[in-house]
Amino acid sequence: MKRRALVTGASGAIGGAICRALAAQGLEVIAHANANLAAAEKVAAQIGGRAVAFDVTDGDVAATVIDQLLEAGPIQVLVNNAGIHDDAPLAGMTAAQWQRVIDVSLTGFFNVTHALVLPMARTRWGRIVSLSSVTARLGTRGQANYAAAKGALEAASRSLAREMGSRGITVNCVAPGIIDTAATNAAFDAAAIASMVPLQRAGTADEVAAVVAFLASDAAAYITGQTIPVNGGLL
Repeated sequence: MKRRALVTGASGAIGGAICRALAAQGLEVIAHANANLAAAEKVAAQIGGRAVAFDVTDGDVAATVIDQLLEAGPIQVLVNNAGIHDDAPLAGMTAAQWQRVIDVSLTGFFNVTHALVLPMARTRWGRIVSLSSVTARLGTRGQANYAAAKGALEAASRSLAREMGSRGITVNCVAPGIIDTAATNAAFDAAAIASMVPLQRAGTADEVAAVVAFLASDAAAYITGQTIPVNGGLL
């Protein structure tokens, strides 16, 4: 029987690449989206998986949907990829901007992981991988909310790794740097990237997905509580 995986934020470039990488390893993948279900459905159709939509910031809804998914069998791989930007200098940032970013990246991690971790523990095998960011360590102007959310996500993952290790569950983070996506292309040109990144290029979504897929595999059984940078040497 195939292991099942849930990837949140699968409607974006990195989330879609993660879904494809996990499917290539033989997992049955559930591609999650919030507003853009059509994009997740497209990814699911490519890999023979399924798509599901819910707001990760709503704990009751997340728990209900995940309970329904578990009726078809255990979910032993969870990739917390959902996240948003809402940038502004802290002095000009609204409370709503701060809270929304925290809610999606950090509270979303709690809501989805909380619903899955005990069912996963009963199987005595699991992989939880969450997407952090180079911003959590480097800091980025205008992204205090995002840096706070991702830094806290790494800290929470280290604690969860200690809690769940005896149940055969590993918990890790992957922290991308500048990755070739539509948002990155709008923010940086090639010359700027070359001046910032030792490898002198942006990374690709597939390169991030490859690290996530490794951490979700049997081969990574002795790696837990870690954050793996995928940033071309930016730090």
